[in-house]
Amino acid sequence: MLRLFPFLFFFVLSLPVFAAEDDVQGESELISLVGQLPSTKLNKLSSLIEQIAETSAPQVRAILEPLMAGDLYYLKANKQVVSVSEDTNNQYQLIDVLSNEALPTVSKSAIKKVRTNNRLRGQIRDLLANLDLTSDQVDVRISALKLLLDKPNKAAITAVNKLIKTEQDSEARDLMSAILLVEQLENGNDAEKLSAAKQLSNRLEPSVKNALVSQLQKIPGSQQGGSLKAELSNAIDDIEQQISVFKLVENLFFGLSLGSVLLLAAIGLAITFGVMGVINMAHGEMMMLGAYTTYVIQQTFPSLIEYSLLMAVPAAFLVSGFVGILIERGVIRFLKGRPLETLLATFGISLILQQLVRTVFSPLNRQVEAPLWMSGSLEINPVLSITYNRLYIIIFSLMVFFSLLMILKRSSLGLHVRAVSQNRDMARALSVKSSWVDAITFGLGSGIAGVAGVALSQLTNVGPNLGQAYIIDSFLVVVFGGVGNLWGTLVAAMTMGTFNKILEPSMGPVLANIIVLVSLVLFIQKRPKGLFPQKGRAAE
Repeated sequence: MLRLFPFLFFFVLSLPVFAAEDDVQGESELISLVGQLPSTKLNKLSSLIEQIAETSAPQVRAILEPLMAGDLYYLKANKQVVSVSEDTNNQYQLIDVLSNEALPTVSKSAIKKVRTNNRLRGQIRDLLANLDLTSDQVDVRISALKLLLDKPNKAAITAVNKLIKTEQDSEARDLMSAILLVEQLENGNDAEKLSAAKQLSNRLEPSVKNALVSQLQKIPGSQQGGSLKAELSNAIDDIEQQISVFKLVENLFFGLSLGSVLLLAAIGLAITFGVMGVINMAHGEMMMLGAYTTYVIQQTFPSLIEYSLLMAVPAAFLVSGFVGILIERGVIRFLKGRPLETLLATFGISLILQQLVRTVFSPLNRQVEAPLWMSGSLEINPVLSITYNRLYIIIFSLMVFFSLLMILKRSSLGLHVRAVSQNRDMARALSVKSSWVDAITFGLGSGIAGVAGVALSQLTNVGPNLGQAYIIDSFLVVVFGGVGNLWGTLVAAMTMGTFNKILEPSMGPVLANIIVLVSLVLFIQKRPKGLFPQKGRAAE
């Protein structure tokens, strides 16, 4: 055993040398093949491209991608192959595709394009996808497998057949299995097709369903009751049933996201309407001010887009809350007990605020940029994905709701607000300054509306009429849930949003809104005080 030790030691030391020799040999082969690109005719370029891809050298992608895009050239002087990008002064910037080194800029007369056509571009696209199958990054492999499932090619399927034995990632291996089953369904015998159809019945990828439908259409109509036809039909039915379930889940998610927006829009209105009995028609404009505050912050700090929403939430609360207190102190406190005049006054204030915004920001809509952490979607499966912006808005609305609930239940301000809302005269007799409670409550409700505007800026364009689209729905939510009841506002907002989104796919948005509105009218006829009526002498 001791005699074998020097040989084993020498063998281990030699492994890096052998690997380095293989790399050098592969690189020299690639240099030779790339050198043939300028002189190879177009009809013989296909085999040369395949040989370049088979080297699996790191530079292969830097060669094939410019060739597919039409940016691969060679210098007329020495036949050096380069990728080209045009400069501003009709000069061309060159990069050596083998060494990735930048070369001096040249004029167009010094270079010549390596010709290609649509057939070769399709071939290159398949070869690049095949290269991604062996990538070290799991995400790259999964993306390549999804592309292969949609657009299969024989070379890649052969590679998948080999790679599935060594693939460690479960998602990638699952996609490989689906690709091979689809290939078996397309080109296998009847027994293999029957087995593939059974195993594909739980796959939700559109290409799998299309393959099953295509095979079913190929079976002659005379083969009634055939086992393969029955299995294909069962597989398609199973897939469609699963898709319908996930579509329902998606509609429920969209309904909850709409309900969260309605909750943010109505929650401030619920406490002001419940405490003061004021029909505030300018509540939508408080949301508009919050949205414009987000826009101003992004314009002021363009390098802090990722943190702009975090800065906009307190800023919008303060801006809208301050404006709300000014409205209450300047107008509403003089109109207590006169609801019709209060409605007309706040409607006039809403028009003033809209015109003020048009004067300052112009009537055009403004686009608020979404941070990267709110972009994209979470893919649950091929037919169900959850957008991050709506998911965050649902979470944010619940955070605002429970924060407000804690303020009203656990703080002295909340105690005074509840006292004034239940019996104003008794609260004043106990030395509660109801006028300042009204001002703070109105400012709190307006501030929450401003926070709702921050959320709305991520779902729609910011414009002077932003609040008008939600003010009616906000009042409906408050009345449906019960005036002044926060839990009722939560249940009403989520119920209205969910029913609306469930009805939309079959009836359209307009008819869905009409049905929801008629249902609310009928419900209020039966229960005028809403789902959770307010308790106290003032509610009698």
